[in-house]
Amino acid sequence: MSSEMRVVGVRVELPANQPILLLREAHGERYLPIWIGSVEATAIALEQQGVRPQRPLTHDLLKDVIGALGRDLEQVRITDLQEGTFFAELVFDGDVRVSARPSDSVALALRIGVPIHADESVLDEAGLVIPDEQEDEVEKFREFLDSVSPEDFRGADT
Repeated sequence: MSSEMRVVGVRVELPANQPILLLREAHGERYLPIWIGSVEATAIALEQQGVRPQRPLTHDLLKDVIGALGRDLEQVRITDLQEGTFFAELVFDGDVRVSARPSDSVALALRIGVPIHADESVLDEAGLVIPDEQEDEVEKFREFLDSVSPEDFRGADT
């Protein structure tokens, strides 16, 4: 059993400068925060903002390769959580499944326009419910996303 998720967005957690992908149940109240890499955070943020780079990024390339091979990505699923590490899979036509990181899966799902699902076991373990009185925190998160730029995702070592 699984729940369809929507992408709230990405933000950088300070002081560690670590990006977090925040998903929310499409028909529920649980949120799923996933620590991700800065490259994937940038790819997700750019796609959400509708920014088209001059040359295709890796996730754009993967989308093009899938199309060129005549396959259809039907959904992505966040399938497991082991020792703080999330696992996902890409689900193609013919029920072909490929293991992938959730960050790459979400970046690809946004580009192709397919649903994102999280297995119930993952939501039971890592899902968070934000009480109504904290709803303004979600709004602050959305405001942050409106003002974010790719430079915000660069680590101190770049």
